[in-house]
Amino acid sequence: MTRSARPVLLVLALMTAPADADGQTAYRRPPKAVTDILDAPAPPGVSVNPSRDYLLLVTADRYPPIADLAEPMLRLAGLRINPKTNGPARAPRITGLSLLSLSEPKAPPRLIALPPNPRLGGPVWSPDGTRFAVGHTADNAVELWVGDVATAKLAKVPGVVLNAAIGSSFQWMPDGKALLCDLVPANRGGPPAAPPAPAGPTVQESSGKAAPVRTFQDLLQGPHDEALFDYYAKSQPSLVDPAAGTVKPVGKPDVYLGFDPSPDGKSFLVTRVRKPYSYLYTLSAFPRTIEVWDREATAVHAIAELPLADTVPIEGVPTGPRSVRWVPTAPSQLAWVETLDGGDPKKKVPHRDRLVTMEVAEGLMIPPRPSLELEHRFAGLSFFEKGACLVSDYDRDRKWGRTFRTSFGPRGAADPKEVFSRSVQDRYNDPGSPVLKPLPNGERVLRTVNGSLVLEGPGASPTGDRPFLDLYDLETKTAKRLFQGGADEYATVAAILADDCSKLLIRRESQAEPANFFLRSDGVETKLTHNADPAPLLRQVKKQLVTTKRPDGVAITFTLYLPPGHNEGERLPTAFWAYPREFNSADTAGQVSGSPQRFTSVGGYSHLFFLTQGYAVMDEVSVPVVGPPETANDTYLEQLVASAKAAIDKAVEMGAVDRDRVGIGGHSYGAFMTANLLAHSDLFRAGIARSGAYNRTLTPFGFQSERRTFWEAPDVYAKMSPFNHADKVDEPLLVIHGAADNNPGTFPIQSERMYQAVRGTGGTARLVLLPHESHGYEARESIEHVLAEQIEWFDKYVKNAKPRVK
Repeated sequence: MTRSARPVLLVLALMTAPADADGQTAYRRPPKAVTDILDAPAPPGVSVNPSRDYLLLVTADRYPPIADLAEPMLRLAGLRINPKTNGPARAPRITGLSLLSLSEPKAPPRLIALPPNPRLGGPVWSPDGTRFAVGHTADNAVELWVGDVATAKLAKVPGVVLNAAIGSSFQWMPDGKALLCDLVPANRGGPPAAPPAPAGPTVQESSGKAAPVRTFQDLLQGPHDEALFDYYAKSQPSLVDPAAGTVKPVGKPDVYLGFDPSPDGKSFLVTRVRKPYSYLYTLSAFPRTIEVWDREATAVHAIAELPLADTVPIEGVPTGPRSVRWVPTAPSQLAWVETLDGGDPKKKVPHRDRLVTMEVAEGLMIPPRPSLELEHRFAGLSFFEKGACLVSDYDRDRKWGRTFRTSFGPRGAADPKEVFSRSVQDRYNDPGSPVLKPLPNGERVLRTVNGSLVLEGPGASPTGDRPFLDLYDLETKTAKRLFQGGADEYATVAAILADDCSKLLIRRESQAEPANFFLRSDGVETKLTHNADPAPLLRQVKKQLVTTKRPDGVAITFTLYLPPGHNEGERLPTAFWAYPREFNSADTAGQVSGSPQRFTSVGGYSHLFFLTQGYAVMDEVSVPVVGPPETANDTYLEQLVASAKAAIDKAVEMGAVDRDRVGIGGHSYGAFMTANLLAHSDLFRAGIARSGAYNRTLTPFGFQSERRTFWEAPDVYAKMSPFNHADKVDEPLLVIHGAADNNPGTFPIQSERMYQAVRGTGGTARLVLLPHESHGYEARESIEHVLAEQIEWFDKYVKNAKPRVK
């Protein structure tokens, strides 16, 4: 498949530009049928208050202008900070709020007046459900606003400037009267100025210990970055009473990763970052201290002093206490996990983790006590309202999960009883996940009805997903179905509105009807929302779930979409879209995912927009890579080609897909797949690869599910890297990448080098770098441009492709 010399197409400008033209171009717009769909308003999301008597309808701006993305941005220790606001570089964009009374579901929602040019974050409800708080990103600050359910009014809390650089910057105290907020320290002065010249070189040194380094982005680069990080990340914890208008500082400004009140509100679990900072790792790995403080900010208990997490093995965990949290059902009890294998999953040990609990009493140090040892890696902890809890572990080699019921007492944990045990990849036998409910203090516990556990699950089956809500008897291990939608719809339980589950909030959609919310009470339903069809043209689309097999017997599934106006027997140009996934067994690899009954909704830069241009779309084609986790990738390419060929063969057999006019596309690991299939098969006429990685030597400490390092499996890394086989990419390749990608491993240079490799070896390629965009694309201008590029590329090289040379 190695090419002979052919004309080269290098274009960073318009597709109509001459070959070998470089440079920047104006943003382009896709066809009107596409922009009409983009212009349609987004349906609102919903948030139910804890008292379950009101529904907050939330409307957001889906596509901000590129000017918003072009605002100043600092990249520090894995954070992206807007220095103007001391908040995230990508501010949340809620632009509409209204309240709907669930006791009067037929009454119109009450619209809540918002500040001018609103950019609100998600609502955080007070424990009693009478108020909610939101952050509002103004021009030069992040403000705190509080909404009142009774009056349907939103008011700014004066004198409060939130520090939202690290994450969530406020939460309600357990009594629901005050908010615990991270504030910008008062009188902190201006940001540190950059030095006119460096004080010296930046130096890094290793100590001879293995320290695998993932390919992180946005790292600290020197002392000035450290100073900037300190300036923007330091916050002042404070208790803010919005009714009284008071602000009480708690402790001193510092870099806090956590500041969580105990369920009784008398103590705080405090996590602070410590130096030295790292230039190879992000904030999540920085040294830290974990302590318990009293209400006067006095450290009364030291939980842990954790070093830089720079020696964590691949797929391992750091040593020392982790996942430290308050027990929600006790006034002031802590629980956490500690590793028993040094964090190394390759070590052979009888137990990998243990749970530890500790009582926090005023003025009294009660030593922590080991409560339960786990055979495999800790995977979750949830508490019943009274006494008991569920603990889960995970066996990474078998991809097997177990859940046990136990309780913690003065002498450790009660004898654990197994509740669930299954392959986490077995969707057909998924019993569901426990549903949580809020307590009056805002903590969350497992929801039960007469002692039975409430579970929600996808309801996966060979005919597609049918989500369910069950009551699971923990003694008999039998389930009673409370709700499941019909076979001709896709319905999920959005919220449980009564303790006995007799009252539910249902989200329902079908192929013909968009998603809407319904109040279901004792089997009787009332429609609450009336979302219109944003794209009536797409109701003419035909959709079918298809199953076939590749030669080794592994089942392959995909959804086949046929465009409006398709005539029986007409063969169409086709867009093939996929994302490879790894499985231990062929049985789980072949299970169906998704539902053919969902409303076809198109937005963003979705490949489903090809339906508006007369293409068939093979969507979510399963491309399973089956084998033991350690060695599955040894046959990655062979399985990739076999899966793609089996899917295309089946689609062609069905009569609507033109085998000679199929184009392939994918995002991230799907882009990696796209380049590989173009290099190692002749199944496709062209490809679209977005935000991918193509040279695995640039991710040498593992990638996706690959556990081995480059030095342990150099042949696999070389074989799987399409960059190494760029001379075999003999179909046109469109490469798109966000110029500000922050996803580990998918540096923009990956796309730049892949493009240059294809171009340099005589291939047809096009590189599009999107200013200010990250791993996914947000700005309206960027989305329109990507859609225009994708449609024009496939129109030229797929839809209007010349017959293949035999």
